Amino acid sequence: MSLGNSLFNARKKRGLSQEEVAGKMGVSRQTISKWELDETLPDIRQSKKLANLYGMTLDELIEFDMDVKEIQEIIDRTNDAVTDKIDWTKAWSKKYPVLAVYQKEVDVQPYGAELNRLLADLEKKYGYSELDAFLVLKDILAGIWKQRRARK
Repeated sequence: MSLGNSLFNARKKRGLSQEEVAGKMGVSRQTISKWELDETLPDIRQSKKLANLYGMTLDELIEFDMDVKEIQEIIDRTNDAVTDKIDWTKAWSKKYPVLAVYQKEVDVQPYGAELNRLLADLEKKYGYSELDAFLVLKDILAGIWKQRRARK
């Protein structure tokens, strides 16, 4: 993401207009616009002042990724009652269509049996709750996925 996009997203996240930021920074609204469009760059002092205005460190501002921060905030605010209502397979199958069809193609019983055995092992061996064992197993699978992708 460009610095301009980071500046734009950070400003929007704080609910400020370009005019408000310009007034606090002692520059014109057009200057703010040019920074956000990557036509010009703020100097280091201006950048630090922007970071303070947006409630961030300079490093955070430079690396600000609105999508990741928004997703994390949504996760933090979402309670179990809400997540239990979501059909995760349906939601994720929009991005990964295999999730909508694999049950008709794959004999899931042997995989399910093996996963249940692994879950029970985690619960017994480490004293994990059912949910914690599931999360650990999910995290192990995610780690394997990352390793496989890194080899390609």
